[in-house]
Amino acid sequence: MSFTDKIRNKAENATGVAKEKAGEATGDNELRAEGKAEQSKASLKDAGEKVKDAASNVKDAFTRD
Repeated sequence: MSFTDKIRNKAENATGVAKEKAGEATGDNELRAEGKAEQSKASLKDAGEKVKDAASNVKDAFTRD
């Protein structure tokens, strides 16, 4: 996973947390749900990047001399 992707995913997750908390504080269920969705999206992207990294590591293990 590239450093930039990690930062983007963390930022997206943080934005989601902030939206969820703001929604809870104001009683705005739509904002709360939007925040939770952003957190889920960031987690899914993170998992996808980890799968890519693992596949790359496996490929590297088989192509070493």
